Amino acid sequence: MKILFICTGNTCRSCMAEALADKLLEDRFGTGGNIRVSSAGLAAAPGEPASPFAIEAVAWKGADMSDHRAVMLTPEKVLEADLILTMTRGHRDDVNNMFPGHEERVFTLADFAGYGGEVSDPLGQALETYRGCARKLEEMIKRVLDKLE
Repeated sequence: MKILFICTGNTCRSCMAEALADKLLEDRFGTGGNIRVSSAGLAAAPGEPASPFAIEAVAWKGADMSDHRAVMLTPEKVLEADLILTMTRGHRDDVNNMFPGHEERVFTLADFAGYGGEVSDPLGQALETYRGCARKLEEMIKRVLDKLE
């Protein structure tokens, strides 16, 4: 199974989700699990590093994304993914409009996790806001993984 996390620039929320999901999967299954995760942005500047506070926030949770570089969402990434989880309803709608025919695999992370709502963008905020975002992402991803098991 391949899960793709989507946000706007792929330098904060979606890459944080990817790093946290990788850590949670490793903790649960070691390196032999059958779930793979990746991330992309709807308006990413390819090659841009993750936000320093995003890197610090996931490091605080035991995950490493120091080598992350932003990537743009492509048709290939959509086709490869079994599950596409966006940070907002707007992202979900944009993915569905840009790549029609895949709606049954596209959800907001919060909705799929059973929370409802959206994951707010911490861009430009204080480190504690990024840490709050990381805590929220981790909690939702745990629920997603529980649901997929």
